[in-house]
Amino acid sequence: MANNKSRLKTIRKVKVRTLANKAKKSAYKTFEKKFLAAVAEGNKEVATELLNTVSSKLDKMAKTNTIHKGKADRKKSRLAAAYNKAFAK
Repeated sequence: MANNKSRLKTIRKVKVRTLANKAKKSAYKTFEKKFLAAVAEGNKEVATELLNTVSSKLDKMAKTNTIHKGKADRKKSRLAAAYNKAFAK
């Protein structure tokens, strides 16, 4: 266990940041599942809204280094491909 004030503070900060990051990731995963369900049902309006929301959440997580920028880009690309495949005319 840490034995100086700065290390103890760092441990406290890490706990808070970990919880915040877990909440962000959980929210993203929830929206991703809703999006995929909307695509499977063929509900284009809801899927469009959710795609925008998911993309925004991914960008925000990448900006704050919760996830890697490449991972965010890859996820957005794959979700957009699923959207285009489902709703292409």
